[in-house]
Amino acid sequence: MLFVSAYRLPGGVAATVGAVQPLIVIALSRLFLGKPIRPLAVLAGLAGMAGVGLLVLTPKAGLDPAGVAAGLAGAVSMAFGTVLTRRWAPPVSNLTFTAWQLTAGGILLVPFALFLEPALPEPTVANIAGIAYLGLIGAAFTYLLWFRGLSRIEPSAVASLGFLSPVVATLLGWLALGQSLAPAQIAGFAMVLASVWLSQRATMPVRPIRPAASPEPANHPA
Repeated sequence: MLFVSAYRLPGGVAATVGAVQPLIVIALSRLFLGKPIRPLAVLAGLAGMAGVGLLVLTPKAGLDPAGVAAGLAGAVSMAFGTVLTRRWAPPVSNLTFTAWQLTAGGILLVPFALFLEPALPEPTVANIAGIAYLGLIGAAFTYLLWFRGLSRIEPSAVASLGFLSPVVATLLGWLALGQSLAPAQIAGFAMVLASVWLSQRATMPVRPIRPAASPEPANHPA
């Protein structure tokens, strides 16, 4: 669904549609994990969506209904995976857990690849290097870190980190490709960072206020 969205929508629109994921995670965490809905976390999610929109949307961005539906479906699916991974975490290592999930995902895609995709051309060295990078760095290692993080912090806090993806892409375009940053993009950059910070703050446990110790009575000689 994410790739369908990316093909049918401009990159900025696809990123903004996908940015709804942290809000879905908040709702699902309430439903499946019994986590309270914190207003600060909801505010952080809305601010993050607005920041991503300022960062990547352009005036000529168009909307394609099928692309928007695919983007929302991908965000909902990823949100379910984020929450249910925490609920159904098996007693195995993160590496084993990641390997089984990626294997299951690959098996599910095999029928679609066989019946809907054209035959692969003869691979070149560049093709093999690209597949190896995507498989090892872009999937295996990345998801290993993702599931490791999910086992340690709240799902809503993990989901908010996805806001940083368009931020990094924009910064790389500025640093490596010489692309300019408009004032709206700089504002979006600041909003995304503020959103991620607010989201982490919202999931921190509230420390009880310890009452001040009452002064001990002075011992007066009889």
